[in-house]
Amino acid sequence: MAIRPSARWRARVDEEATGLAVGTRAASDAFLSELFPESLLAETDEALRGFELDVDALPDQDDEQAFEAIKRVVLVLNEINEDHDGAGYETEEREELCLYIDHTLTEHGIDVPALAARRGISRTEITDDWRDW
Repeated sequence: MAIRPSARWRARVDEEATGLAVGTRAASDAFLSELFPESLLAETDEALRGFELDVDALPDQDDEQAFEAIKRVVLVLNEINEDHDGAGYETEEREELCLYIDHTLTEHGIDVPALAARRGISRTEITDDWRDW
């Protein structure tokens, strides 16, 4: 199963905190807890969990319902990003979220390139209609 980006981000925050606690990281080099506040991590994790449930419930190869699931998660992620002053997801995080959406669909048997092609877009554009982050 695809690992949620929020889980990877949390692990990085925890690793940094451990480094601070044991003295292997200087406080001046610590920034991850600001970049990934707990509210961003928890809300993103919840949004992605909801997406997983939506994808689990998809009928086989139903393009419209697949795009509805993508739309729902992207709109929620837009709200989360806005709640964090429009800076919750920077370039790397945006790429991770898009890959996660793609991988989750793929793991559930959806041919993402074919899904995108039937809509006349590329695989990398499946979130673009709704994505503000």
